[in-house]
Amino acid sequence: MKQDDVLELQEPELSSWESMFIPAVLAGLGTTIRHLGKAITGGHRTLQYPEQRRESLPVLDGGLDKQRYRGTHRLNRDEQGRVKCVACYMCATACPAHCIHIVGDQAPWADREKYPIKFDIDELRCIFCGMCEEACPVDAIELTYEYQIIGLTRQEMIFDKEKLLSIYDQTVTQKPM
Repeated sequence: MKQDDVLELQEPELSSWESMFIPAVLAGLGTTIRHLGKAITGGHRTLQYPEQRRESLPVLDGGLDKQRYRGTHRLNRDEQGRVKCVACYMCATACPAHCIHIVGDQAPWADREKYPIKFDIDELRCIFCGMCEEACPVDAIELTYEYQIIGLTRQEMIFDKEKLLSIYDQTVTQKPM
């Protein structure tokens, strides 16, 4: 190793003022006071749920910030009103929480090979990451903007194919992401 390749570092000299960490403490207090000022003027993002709802809050685009929000799932229908899913299992494979369970069967229609006879999503296990929506080649599964899902038992929070299709019927008028 050459002597030119060696770099010797010197520890910076701190004044007595800096060694007591007073500038760092004052900088931290300044940040805290700035955040406190935003909270008082209403610039914070904390909601007082259930008194305040997401839909009633103004956002930069003038409505619910739908580009960054994912709610409960729905199964989409095709033009004939049938389930759009072709039981390819790509959503279940892509799901990191392993909360999607599909049982496929031969489709009675000529335009596809398979369709799901059973399609379940465990909403309590789901992390709402959107990987299922991204992985679906036919856009059959979609995350809606509905976030008020209620179930008194764990079994009520496992959404079957009929429940997911009924969510589609309720939210079909919403604009997609």
